[in-house]
Amino acid sequence: MKIINLVRKLKQYLHNKANTVVMKSKYLKEYNRFFQLFKNTGRSDLILAWENRYMIINEDSEDTKFDRHYVYHTAWAARKLAEFPVQMHIDISSCLRFNTIASAFVPIAFYDYRPVDINLSQFQSKKADLLNLDFIDNSINSLSCMHVIEHIGLGRYGDPLDPNGDIKAIKELIRVLAKHGNLYIVVPIGEARICFNAHRIYNPISIIQYFNNLKLIEFACVPDNGHLMRNVNPEDFQTQKYACGLYHFRKM
Repeated sequence: MKIINLVRKLKQYLHNKANTVVMKSKYLKEYNRFFQLFKNTGRSDLILAWENRYMIINEDSEDTKFDRHYVYHTAWAARKLAEFPVQMHIDISSCLRFNTIASAFVPIAFYDYRPVDINLSQFQSKKADLLNLDFIDNSINSLSCMHVIEHIGLGRYGDPLDPNGDIKAIKELIRVLAKHGNLYIVVPIGEARICFNAHRIYNPISIIQYFNNLKLIEFACVPDNGHLMRNVNPEDFQTQKYACGLYHFRKM
């Protein structure tokens, strides 16, 4: 049965690749016509040559497409930092765009299993293992780890395989969070499952249970094909396919 499923998936993959080639061939003819039309309009200060082409064929849409998870969760987190200002914010492996932009108004120390070489004021990057953070207990007043926990232990980023890696990471985050400190967590939510080796998807109630010794200050959600919804009931999103759950916890 496993072999049959693999063969079926391979056939589907080859079919999709073939369709992609056909589409590109179709668009190439139109692209060439469009290129020549543009070339004939004439301009002398910039070189226009076929060998410099950069063919983009899928952005002629009526509206701007965007990744709902990453646009909304970073916007939510930035608003949280504005609402609860601190002298220093610590982030573990979240979106770089969030960290670099938010560092314009709050100093940020960014820690990642694969540290990044970025030179900006109020921004620093260091290496860290989320399963063994180099912080003492109860030491961080403002902490975020967004769209990260679901990957820990799946080996996607060169980390060791560990089925319970996410649970161990959660315990580390709780350990280093200071009393009355704020923790911002973002994970995929909906019907609980593992999409190996990309990520896990959690029942939204399970995340609250994993952080059961912290107080939930806010739950927000970006539902399937929806927009950010703040201060909503996590129970209402248990049947989503791939929604985004945003949690603001506090250690009391």
